[in-house]
Amino acid sequence: MRNKGYFQGWYFKCSDGDKTVAFIPAYHRNQNIASASLQIITDDTAYHIPFKKMEYANKPLSVKIGDCEFTEKGIALNFQSSRYQLEGLLRFRSLSPIAYDIMVPFAFVPFMQCRHGVYSMMHRIDGRIILNDQTFDFHNGVGYIEGDRGYSFPKRYIWTQCCFENGSLMLSIANIPMLGFHFTGIIGVVLLNGREYRIATYLGASIKGIGENAVTVKQGEYEFTAELLKKNAHPLFAPTNGNMSRTIHESASCKARYHFSHKNEVLCDFVSEKASFEFEYFDGSSALETASN
Repeated sequence: MRNKGYFQGWYFKCSDGDKTVAFIPAYHRNQNIASASLQIITDDTAYHIPFKKMEYANKPLSVKIGDCEFTEKGIALNFQSSRYQLEGLLRFRSLSPIAYDIMVPFAFVPFMQCRHGVYSMMHRIDGRIILNDQTFDFHNGVGYIEGDRGYSFPKRYIWTQCCFENGSLMLSIANIPMLGFHFTGIIGVVLLNGREYRIATYLGASIKGIGENAVTVKQGEYEFTAELLKKNAHPLFAPTNGNMSRTIHESASCKARYHFSHKNEVLCDFVSEKASFEFEYFDGSSALETASN
């Protein structure tokens, strides 16, 4: 692991009405050179602020980078430079952690490229922050928190997250290298009307169909489709062997459709303008895959 570097990052998504902002504090180490960064993505743009170091703990979650702090209780911003002004306070309440580790049983497999964690599927946000010349007021807003750690992001992956009227959902699909071979890993949660539905490779989930902007996953008699309808992507840095040298593109707030069903019963089917999406799956060699590949 030391030769491959290391990274650990967290994703704090905050939405209220017609505005969304996501904070991504991260630690990264490559060839024993450690550094940190704070990336911020809004409806309109993305920021990248380098730092020399950070302090963090996972239980309870606490990330301190410069004079900014990110925890399960909220976010405190205090940073000024020639290019950036960050200040303000957001308070989180009524977090919704998932029932058990999203990676089980892969949480216990050594040398995995990337491990995922979900801290809260949805929670309430109140407060005000200022990002340069923009002021974001949150009154009974909604938030989501997750994290990743390992040495590299998967080469090919899809990730989406969305909070909606009756709940919240997330889905991640990735091509995962392990012990000389590759497999498609699927992890996801649909929190609907207080009930948690788990979608995962270790529960029998598989890809039914995948195209350039949509994916359908089947697990027994459950079926879930996520479709990116309109991008609003901004560039972000992602880790490769612990070095933040890869550029990905995320829509922190875009238009997407979700459909979730069991047998012939539709559990939810809606279009959201506040979805988050990363579709880093195709390299141009394939436009469509199915479960038969």
